[in-house]
Amino acid sequence: MMIFFWNSIFNGSGVSNHELFPRKIWQTWKVDVLDFEEKHLKVARSWTNVNPSFRYEVLTDQNSLAWVEYNFGPDRFNRLDIIYMYKEITAKIIKADLLRYLVMYVEGGVYTDIDVEAIRPVQRFIPERWNERDIDMVVGVEIDEPEWKDHPILGPKSQSFCQWTFMCKPQLRVMMDLVENIMDWLRDEATKQRVPIGEIKLDFDQVISGTGPSAFTKAILADMSRKTGRDITWNTFHSLDESKVVGNVLVLTVEAFAAGQGHSDSGTHDTKQALVKHHYHASQWPKSHPRYKHPIFGEIEECNWKPECVHRWDEDKAAFEALDPAEQKRRIDEKLAKDKIEEEEKRLEEERKHDADREQADKDRGAKAEQFEAFLKYSEELRNKQDHRD
Repeated sequence: MMIFFWNSIFNGSGVSNHELFPRKIWQTWKVDVLDFEEKHLKVARSWTNVNPSFRYEVLTDQNSLAWVEYNFGPDRFNRLDIIYMYKEITAKIIKADLLRYLVMYVEGGVYTDIDVEAIRPVQRFIPERWNERDIDMVVGVEIDEPEWKDHPILGPKSQSFCQWTFMCKPQLRVMMDLVENIMDWLRDEATKQRVPIGEIKLDFDQVISGTGPSAFTKAILADMSRKTGRDITWNTFHSLDESKVVGNVLVLTVEAFAAGQGHSDSGTHDTKQALVKHHYHASQWPKSHPRYKHPIFGEIEECNWKPECVHRWDEDKAAFEALDPAEQKRRIDEKLAKDKIEEEEKRLEEERKHDADREQADKDRGAKAEQFEAFLKYSEELRNKQDHRD
């Protein structure tokens, strides 16, 4: 049954038989669009405003399981293993990543995160020189910093396509390959940690590599290699200055979906190539999956890929690790004490500012009260003069 289904969807090269991209925009969030906060509602409206002919749908924490059960149940794709896996996952970011891939596999169209603003219509996703019928997927470069590909922390994140916005035709094999890769990875992690999948503990880098942009990019490069019969690596897209099609995947330059990052030569949102703007105000998941943070030198990601900063962080960390344990502890204690003092100074400064603001507000109220009293007195004098004339 599954073999018949597979052959009915794909031609010999594993390319979708759908000629055009579905005119539909998908988002996922905690609540229904009717209950969006103003900041989310404003950004969401940008998609319908610039794409009035597209359908728009949001899957929520309340209805996503029903959607997965329906589409992967016996009457449709018959993948009960996907349903069971989706039910087991408790980490919200893992669930969100998996859901976007499942939606794009089943439905196709545009997927975009809730905090991504549409700057230009979806029709601009495919430059005029390309034929929509020859393309199955549209992605954009997010991070293009191959200089750091061997770095122990930055390496897995240094070369990636953007997965906060992308476009697919339905039933692409690469999307199902990605879903199955994620399920295998989760099972392996559960085995390593000797816990059920719902109790797995993951840090920031594991999320990025397991379900996020790194996993997304790895699956796409593998699919390109399979389709073209040659090894497609990131070198094909390094310093991309115009869109390129490889294995039916249209790859856009970094400005398209990831402008304004301050790295990867991403430019600004003022260019014609910028199609969306990521506001990052919904990206709270790192609080549950923290990055590696050195007790003295902090997170290397704070360097934002600037070479001099990264090199200095690496050198400082190496010098610290060369110290004997007692000296390391002394320096950490010193840093903690300094941070505590700075935190207290910051708290006191905020209190002083609050008191000053309150004092100024009291003065303003007093001044307004005096003005009002003067106005009443003046009005009374005018009435008395009028009465006297009468």
